[in-house]
Amino acid sequence: MALKLRLSRGGTKKRPFYHIVVADARSPRDGRFIETLGSFNPLLAKDAENRVVLNAERAKHWLDVGAQPTDRVLRFLDAAGVAKRDVRNNPNKAKPGEKAVARADERAAKAAAVEEAKNAPKEAPAEEAPAEEAAAETTAE
Repeated sequence: MALKLRLSRGGTKKRPFYHIVVADARSPRDGRFIETLGSFNPLLAKDAENRVVLNAERAKHWLDVGAQPTDRVLRFLDAAGVAKRDVRNNPNKAKPGEKAVARADERAAKAAAVEEAKNAPKEAPAEEAPAEEAAAETTAE
């Protein structure tokens, strides 16, 4: 039987509260479980001492028996010093998507065109005086 240390949701709508339980991997999330190891209240501040309540001895026992924790429970166990969680690094997660890159390039091109138009030397107005003089000379003759 494959065992999991996982969260079982309780609480009302939009007010989550989770129990940290040991359950058979095949049982539903909020279904049958073997033992409750603690609780997690995500509505409390991150530095609140009763945000995560965990029986570390029983958690260690179940890990020794072969139960596999989910990622979130493994974070709690790592914070309690019961299990070691490897730091993950996904540099591609922070990269914008293709459409966002295309929009950014388009905005940059427009901004460059506007800046270039501002910095371009202004054309000198055509000198009208010589044209007027030429016109005056032709009418005088």
